[in-house]
Amino acid sequence: MRITTARLVLRPFGISDADRIRSIVQSGAQFLPPGTPGKASGIAHWLKTGVHELRRSGQGVHLAMADADDRVVGAISLFKTSWSAGTTEVGYGVHPLYRGRGFAPEAVRGLVDWVFATTELRRIDLTANLDNLASLRVAQKAGFTWEGVLRDAAMEDDGPHDLVIFGLLRGDSRAPSDTLPRTELRTSRLLLRPPAEADVPDLAATGADPLTQAETGLPRGYTEADARAFIGAAERIRTRGQGIAYTVAELAGGRFVANVDLRDADWANRSAEVGYMTAPWARGRGYAGEAVLAIARWLFVTQGFARLQLRAAVTNVASQRVAEKAGFVREGVARNALLGRDLVVYSLTPADLA
Repeated sequence: MRITTARLVLRPFGISDADRIRSIVQSGAQFLPPGTPGKASGIAHWLKTGVHELRRSGQGVHLAMADADDRVVGAISLFKTSWSAGTTEVGYGVHPLYRGRGFAPEAVRGLVDWVFATTELRRIDLTANLDNLASLRVAQKAGFTWEGVLRDAAMEDDGPHDLVIFGLLRGDSRAPSDTLPRTELRTSRLLLRPPAEADVPDLAATGADPLTQAETGLPRGYTEADARAFIGAAERIRTRGQGIAYTVAELAGGRFVANVDLRDADWANRSAEVGYMTAPWARGRGYAGEAVLAIARWLFVTQGFARLQLRAAVTNVASQRVAEKAGFVREGVARNALLGRDLVVYSLTPADLA
């Protein structure tokens, strides 16, 4: 069994891998298949017998990811195979020194192609911890569909974790799902970048500000835990194609001044909604409108979107001014739209920026 992709060969582990596996085990790197011996003395037997037991049982296979020099840079497996049901599950790991190069999605796609081309299996499962953003991105890039979350289903050394269930059917397109790319945007005064852990204190202070609390649907008594949860969820939301979040910082000095996020992305109709909150120390300087306009131009010009919606509480005159200065057109009032409050609905289209 030998699967060749653009940069990798997926093949059975063999005795010739002994030196490489020994160095990996001694380094403490964690990516090899379950059952890999923890001591060098057991490696030869594992390579001769143990790593092949899964295939002999008919329930799956463990394969090495080898690079152009036949160096083991990762491992990928099929397991929990049910030939009667036509299902299997894929799992993988990449050596820490080789992560970030796209080897995992390339290997998954290669193995998936082989499964559907050479067997009668109809479905492949993939699971990943909800907080494992790298694995979530691998599943998305390999064309898997996010099907749901099992709460506290995975037990790790630090306790239980939620587990995301992905699935891929024989008839699926296998094209990566639509997502907005991680990118930085700049204006004459601002840098828009992905949220980071360092933003937590400023984001929490902004969310807890009385004006923010009065005019938005944020959790009451917003804390750093809420800010941290928002940042953690932002990349998952982007990976699922639902939107993207930006931290807005001053170019001069890098101070946090606002948070802007796109949500409810509708890829069929190329529309989305934008929301924002300005830090209390940065209000009155036009930062929110400047940031929203930069995102709108990027969304229309480079992502091909056709409509951006903005909603503001009828009592939030400042937010309505932001929308109008950015060129948004008032469309009407959505009654009882946010915690029983009416919201003014605005929209922006590419023609409005012409």
